[in-house]
Amino acid sequence: MLKFANQPHAPSWYAATANDATRHPVLQGTIDADVCVIGAGLTGVSTALNLAERGYRVALLEASKVGWAASGRNGGQLIGGFACGIDTFGQFMNESEVKQIWAMGLETLDIVKSRVAKHRIDCALTEGYFTAANKARDVDDLKQWRDEAAQRFGYDRFRYVDGDGVRQYVQSERYPGGLYDPDSGHLHPLNYTLGLARAAREAGVQIFEDSAVTNLRDEPGGHTIETAQGKVRAKFVVLACNTHLGTLAPELARKIMPVGTYVIATEPLGKERMAALMPAQAAVCDSRFVLDYFRPAPDTRLLWGGKVSYSTFEPRNLGEAMRSDMLKTFPQLADVKVDYAWGGFVDITMNRAPHFGRLSPTVYFAQGFSGHGVNTTGLAGTLIAEAIHGQAARFDLFGKIRHRDFPGGAALRTPALVLAMAWYRMKDLL
Repeated sequence: MLKFANQPHAPSWYAATANDATRHPVLQGTIDADVCVIGAGLTGVSTALNLAERGYRVALLEASKVGWAASGRNGGQLIGGFACGIDTFGQFMNESEVKQIWAMGLETLDIVKSRVAKHRIDCALTEGYFTAANKARDVDDLKQWRDEAAQRFGYDRFRYVDGDGVRQYVQSERYPGGLYDPDSGHLHPLNYTLGLARAAREAGVQIFEDSAVTNLRDEPGGHTIETAQGKVRAKFVVLACNTHLGTLAPELARKIMPVGTYVIATEPLGKERMAALMPAQAAVCDSRFVLDYFRPAPDTRLLWGGKVSYSTFEPRNLGEAMRSDMLKTFPQLADVKVDYAWGGFVDITMNRAPHFGRLSPTVYFAQGFSGHGVNTTGLAGTLIAEAIHGQAARFDLFGKIRHRDFPGGAALRTPALVLAMAWYRMKDLL
């Protein structure tokens, strides 16, 4: 983990428009805390903030900078629910518990919105999310999901649109229809993460950057967490490292895979052109397994994401390759330049369900958000704080999900995943 020290944020549009330049000290010497949280992405800062609000002394250690990894680079899509289908949960729990999971999937959105309002986080939060159908068979799937949400869970806010209705969300001939969700949306993920970190700091959390954890030792009555220049002694530990676990917890690292995902930001289009391109200003993703996702930015740029890489290698000529994908949906942008191109890794689980649990009674973890991390991390922070405070029922519900290791071991699991994803890419084309 030491390789991440002293690195700036990725050269993204997010970093260029970050509104908080606060730098936190390197951990030096020995400090005591009730809880040590490792990793200052959205999971870590959310957990630290929730714990501090409950009166715990919290130390938050970050190997690089707050929001340096996926939390500060992702597509900014705020998507209610979870990356897996709801019936994935039904394999491990009864219908009443599945309905609790559904309710928590909606709660993830409320957590983000309430945090933004309470702490006055300037992150361009915008409601509205549109899932665009790529093919006729996807139309039926989206309608079926709309109906199931209403009949099974009492959620009747999804709205299916087709024909000219699609043009309200995306001015493209590519999509025959789509499902609109008024409660999901999009935001500036780095500014949201930095805003949560500010709130955590104001609540009393001690944040340390460039302080990679080199060793985690169990001690009588607690744990010692070591960095190059310091130590934290704490009763509880929370691992919020996701793809950057390193050797801290190999048994957890085997449950997730790093998947590269990439984003470009065009030059500003101007208000009129952007309004014509995406009138509702909603975030959009398509319905393929290996999907594209895009949204308008406040300064009238189009942010286009996709080009998912399961090999962990960045595509060649990233900006131009992404621009080529964008023009398949928006050929009218052929004259538009790309100003920023960047990428990073998200962590996925085998079944795409989030992986929450304990390594021991006092070591908690949350990982495997599988592309839904902007909001699901807020739920993780809430549930971990509840559990440490002695109210573990909701946290333990996620512990019922059995997560398998990725096959192939350290040497072969990435090639195996690349082959599997090649099959899904082919299905998307059929």
